[in-house]
Amino acid sequence: MSGAASGEGGSGDPAARWGRWKLLALGLLSASSVLAAAPGAGAMSREEKRRLGSQVLEMFDHAYSNYMEHAYPADELMPLTCRGRVRGQEPSRGDVDDALGKFSLTLIDTLDTLVVLNKTKEFEDAVKNVIKDVNLDNDIVVSVFETNIRVLGGLLGGHSVAIMLKEKGEYMQWYSGELLHMAKQLGYKLLPAFNTTSGLPYPRVNLKFGLRSPEARTGTETDTCTACAGTLILEFAALSRFTGTSIFEEYARKALDFLWEKRQRNSNLVGVTINIHTGDWVRKDSGVGAGIDSYYEYLLKAYVLLGDDRFLERFNTHYDAIMRYISQPPLLLDVHIHKPMLNARTWMDSLLAFFPGLQVLKGDIRPAIETHEMLYQVIKKHNFLPEAFTTDFRVHWAQHPLRPEFAESTYFLYKATGDPYYLEVGKTLIENLNKYARVPCGFAAMKDVRTGSHEDRMDSFFLAEMFKYLYLLFADKEDMVFDIEDYIFTTEAHLLPLWLSTTNQTMSKKNTTTEYTELDDSNFEWTCPNTQILFPNDPMYAQSIREPLKNVVDKSCPRGVARVEESFGSGPKPPLRARDFMASNPEHLEILKKMGVSLIHLKDGRVQLVQHAIQAASSLDAEDGLRFMQEMIELSSQQQKEQQLPPRAVQIVSHPFFGRVVLTAGPAQFGMDLSKHNVGTRGFVATSKPYSGCSEITNPEAVKEKIALMQRGQCMFAEKARNIQKAGAIGGIVIDDNEGSSSDTAPLFQMAGDGKNTDDIKIPMLFLFNKEGNIILDAIREYESVEVLLSDKAKDRDLEMENMDQKSSENDSHKQRPEETSASQDLRLVSQEPEGEESSDVTHLDSLSPVDADSDSISISNQEFCITEIHEANVQETESTELDNQPQEQSQTETDSSSNVNWDNKVQPMESILADWNEDIEAFEMMEKDEL
Repeated sequence: MSGAASGEGGSGDPAARWGRWKLLALGLLSASSVLAAAPGAGAMSREEKRRLGSQVLEMFDHAYSNYMEHAYPADELMPLTCRGRVRGQEPSRGDVDDALGKFSLTLIDTLDTLVVLNKTKEFEDAVKNVIKDVNLDNDIVVSVFETNIRVLGGLLGGHSVAIMLKEKGEYMQWYSGELLHMAKQLGYKLLPAFNTTSGLPYPRVNLKFGLRSPEARTGTETDTCTACAGTLILEFAALSRFTGTSIFEEYARKALDFLWEKRQRNSNLVGVTINIHTGDWVRKDSGVGAGIDSYYEYLLKAYVLLGDDRFLERFNTHYDAIMRYISQPPLLLDVHIHKPMLNARTWMDSLLAFFPGLQVLKGDIRPAIETHEMLYQVIKKHNFLPEAFTTDFRVHWAQHPLRPEFAESTYFLYKATGDPYYLEVGKTLIENLNKYARVPCGFAAMKDVRTGSHEDRMDSFFLAEMFKYLYLLFADKEDMVFDIEDYIFTTEAHLLPLWLSTTNQTMSKKNTTTEYTELDDSNFEWTCPNTQILFPNDPMYAQSIREPLKNVVDKSCPRGVARVEESFGSGPKPPLRARDFMASNPEHLEILKKMGVSLIHLKDGRVQLVQHAIQAASSLDAEDGLRFMQEMIELSSQQQKEQQLPPRAVQIVSHPFFGRVVLTAGPAQFGMDLSKHNVGTRGFVATSKPYSGCSEITNPEAVKEKIALMQRGQCMFAEKARNIQKAGAIGGIVIDDNEGSSSDTAPLFQMAGDGKNTDDIKIPMLFLFNKEGNIILDAIREYESVEVLLSDKAKDRDLEMENMDQKSSENDSHKQRPEETSASQDLRLVSQEPEGEESSDVTHLDSLSPVDADSDSISISNQEFCITEIHEANVQETESTELDNQPQEQSQTETDSSSNVNWDNKVQPMESILADWNEDIEAFEMMEKDEL
């Protein structure tokens, strides 16, 4: 089975190809027994697996029942306010809301999950609700991509398991294809989006009016993401084969064909965004994450489901390019499609976490294990996978909307290896969800993984995918009511039966392409992997790959990753990276010379790098030099980032909150450093008089031994801090006077000093935007005594909060922040492009200040430097649109000089924010405004 899949038994014999795919799955499982039985592998007991499986079921029940009780028939549940999210009735979230179409999204998305979790009675009830209540003819503009994978896929997945249950004879005997009829109705509503000369669909369509103007209010877009246009074939082809109506599969194939034709022919990569009319690439960066991810996934899975060799050959062509350019084990970094040796950004997004699972289906296990382990270490550091994180594994975008991609890869790796290690990974995911994301009305997305603050959001994919993969991870075959190997997962984890490959075949599958000659035969060897090759007779195979990566996240410099790469001994040594460069290393200087880069020591102690491409040893070396210089340019923005502090947390711990309300706060560049105090500062809050805090406090008895609340304005932040400290306050919170400001939309705010020495300020100071400040002040009006915890991140939110000491033991020490060292030298790089044919790059960095090595910043000594934190991508970077258009984490460092505004006119009653909490503190009740 190690030969090319396009050979005997390929597309000409779909039944044989399907059987071979099942044999592959069985082969992976049989090979997994080698690892599962390995000595010292720490196999999880059957009882523990059953316990965790039952826990997944309980978690699903908690989320699903709250959706049905508090949100249905709305599209989504808002788990903090215990109500449904109805589009148009809540503040717009931009592109995120394009998934909402007033068609009970979460229920449809969850249909086949109910059957996987053996909740067949609930499934039968859910199908009846969908048939009775769901309207697909709403005058609303929706995303073609999201509607396809969630709603069309949900209806088809529901239909697939419904007919399976009906055939078994116990459930769904009344079912007559109603879900399939709705799927066909929806398919026709999506077809107008394909009215382009290219065949690429418009990104949005009106469910009622299609693209007609002005009623449709859409149809003027020019661009779409590659994944948006390339993630249709499974659902559309399944719809065609279920119904015998070929038009859906034809449209999806045409879109895929166009994307393939528009690939960059030299690199065989595709960009993130494409013009749907001209086919020009709008964004020319390429990766495996947001904007492209499921395009690659659907090429391979389309071969599996449809048996068309062309999809497999295209996937193999792209995969070869991915492993050649994007994969830098264990990292997966975006590159430019025309210059694939040049990185497009220095951070990764969380959506690429699906890729190890896809590599398992490809049969390329080793890099799957490597990347998965890297992602797991990031999760262990931050509790969840941030929406984006840097190459040294720090937060780039802090949100985490409970995405399931990592759980997906964990499941597939366990299926492939049988290694009980992945059961422990799944156990960690379960524990983190319950500890940090669980709220009384469901599970809330993380607004900031650094502070533990929540967002009033529970996307439909959380129920559709997360619990499905987690349950399957711990379930035994006898726990299932059907054979999961008879189905393929869509990108939304919906189930489509493999027998569709032999039903209503409307398209020719014969391979007529001749454009794959650039690939050598070895590229196809892993199509149907031989388990003997996948798993050598070494029971510690997977562990030997993971072990070098175990501590890489916590190391001070990711050069450890490079050493891991070299230790694998696979392929030539990668070119010199800017982060590894040492000016005192003769070997590095020789590499620079080969790349056409000269190093000049200036009289003032700085070092200047100059590149002349014409002086490089070869064109490839010149390209490496250009990439090296580009990376060095990125360091020019590093100095501005060095003094930035991560956000802090204000946690309301008194009755009736008990730590369940966490507010994201901006730090101060003076006073107590909360990151160095594990316990934080805990105390009751009191409003200072004057409220501005800009003169001597007139109510010292009220603020003494308490945390003083002040309004922004009239004087410097440091002056406010000194005044309340003199009055005996143990901390301070400054509340923004800008009506409606919120950490949801505004960049992180940092309070700067007053230009003087601030070592005399010992107490912690935090900044809250207006929206978050309202919550505390309204709580005071309602409950009078309100106690908060100021810390670097939220502590455990449970009833133990009731028994915590009234004050943190750290309050007595109030240690000052250590003084940062001054620069002993700096590195200068200059970038310019002279006229004429000779290409030249000169780059410089001015005044890089070395700081304490423990701060994970820049360390410079003896002309050796190691970049351990890169927050800014290079100048050619553009932000990802597939991650819900969330803004990059930014930071503002400001002094306080805004005018005073009378607070009394702005305070709202607590009832508008929080209703009464249950007496047993087990659940939130309804809140009338989405304030959290």
